[in-house]
Amino acid sequence: MTYAEPPLREPDLPRTAKVRPTALRTGWTTGACATAAAKAAVTALVTGVPQREVEIGLPAGRRVRFAVSRCELAAGPAPWAEAVVVKDAGDDPDVTHGAELTATVRWSAPPGLRLAGGDGVGTVTRPGLGLPVGGPAINDTPRRMITEAVAEVVDLTRAGVHVVISVPRGEVMARKTTNRRLGIVGGISILGTTGIVRPFSTASWRASVVQAVHVMAAQGQRTVVLCTGGRTERAARELLPELPEVCFVEVGDFTGAAVTAAVADGLTGVVFVGMAGKLAKLAAGVLMTHYTRSRVDLSLLGAVTAEAGGDADLVAAVVAANTGRHAYELWAAAGLLGAAGDLLCRRVRQVLLRFAGHPVAVDVAMVDFAGSRVVASSGRWAA
Repeated sequence: MTYAEPPLREPDLPRTAKVRPTALRTGWTTGACATAAAKAAVTALVTGVPQREVEIGLPAGRRVRFAVSRCELAAGPAPWAEAVVVKDAGDDPDVTHGAELTATVRWSAPPGLRLAGGDGVGTVTRPGLGLPVGGPAINDTPRRMITEAVAEVVDLTRAGVHVVISVPRGEVMARKTTNRRLGIVGGISILGTTGIVRPFSTASWRASVVQAVHVMAAQGQRTVVLCTGGRTERAARELLPELPEVCFVEVGDFTGAAVTAAVADGLTGVVFVGMAGKLAKLAAGVLMTHYTRSRVDLSLLGAVTAEAGGDADLVAAVVAANTGRHAYELWAAAGLLGAAGDLLCRRVRQVLLRFAGHPVAVDVAMVDFAGSRVVASSGRWAA
């Protein structure tokens, strides 16, 4: 299988452009709002008092408070409580802005937390999402957040709690997402790795990425480390502990803008740390990688699989994969993750070098989906 060198698809940013600082209003993920609703409902169930405000912890340790839009209680032999927290997505044009994250809780046996998806929360029907097929589309971090928040109210080693997360009109909201294409049907996903929504998809965020590169260059730093989010930034800092914090820039989807700014500022090094899906898009020459504007090119991943020594059946499976993560899992199962991942990183490196159009050193690393270890690279780090 052959794959032609792709064109680059990110408009150049004028190097004389002046970037005006902008204050972006962050928001809350569906996972954070669901966590707040669950804790409010459980607190009401335990105390018998409807809650109007609730505090939860975010993964990084910060404590935040949420207003509770509605909280109801029902007594009797099978008591239950329900709470609603309305999502504020900040300045991000998120289709779930204003969604009513609803948690309904009951006592259950045995001890521990049982978490389920109700109306408006999607069901996973295909592999490659890191979630069990047939289960609710509630990602790992929100699951942990909900468990930890409930455990602040109830000793889960002694009591059982059943929590159902639902989102009225979630199925309608999901029509404006890629959920159905990914195999999530019936509603939205409960997402978030930090609890905080940063407006990655806005023009203002692009400007802030460029500004972050200018700031580090102004401080005399010569290498910028581009990360796609919180998990990849943590991994990048483990890889490059000698670099100061200012060198690490969360580019979100705006890799092209960041590279252009780096070249304009005369930087000598660019490091990109990402996961399989973003790397696949970059390898195809797509430097604006937002999910609504680009898709993973599975034919490219098929070509990488063949080049890494995968047989015809594996190549066909990768080309038919549901997501970039699914292809990653197929590589891992076949024992080709290191070889195929290294090839993918090298392709990304070549794309970034072409895009930079300037003698700048480029390194690329792929990390696992927990952001805990490097699984492949363009050669600088051992897998």
